[in-house]
Amino acid sequence: MPSESESVLVDLLNRARGGDEAARDELFEKCRSYVGLVARTQVESWMRAKVDASDLVQQTLLEAHRGFARFQGQTEAEWLAWLRQILSHNTVDFIRRYRTDKRRIGREVPLNSPGNGAISSLFRDPPDDGETPSRILAEQEQEIELANAITQLSEDHREVIVLRNLQRLPFDEVARRMQRSRPAVQMLWMRAVRRLEQILRKPEECP
Repeated sequence: MPSESESVLVDLLNRARGGDEAARDELFEKCRSYVGLVARTQVESWMRAKVDASDLVQQTLLEAHRGFARFQGQTEAEWLAWLRQILSHNTVDFIRRYRTDKRRIGREVPLNSPGNGAISSLFRDPPDDGETPSRILAEQEQEIELANAITQLSEDHREVIVLRNLQRLPFDEVARRMQRSRPAVQMLWMRAVRRLEQILRKPEECP
């Protein structure tokens, strides 16, 4: 059976297709955090000096809004996959526009890799010698709720989750980018994961 959140999105999809402009606006607003998080994972640190992930989000949502009539899917999964496809195309365009070092482009996570197919699939603890958090992240299936939960984290917690779990960087690299020691980053990550678990366990507190 579809989850409550999926039923809400499907209902908004159906109403939007019927010409309900308010439903369409609500549909896109509910997906904004999700698209933003996926965009953030596709924009490496070296690119963020040239490209703001919010630009990708705006462009993606604008194109999806304009091309809404072309969406033929029926489920939440198909809807999110359609948004990711538009985002991926836009990301490729940005990369091509700002490419200056092909070797660094090669370090990007492939846009069509299995990991980019779903945010939740990225939340399996990357191999490392650090502590393993609760399996709640691996078992989390509701991508919209997960994206909204991540946006509720503090800036440092959100950053370490994105770098470690979404971009799947080793702790040494996360520490370098955050300009902290590895032990400090590992502790920060554990606290961020615990806070995220708390938010996910209390959906009534999520917006």
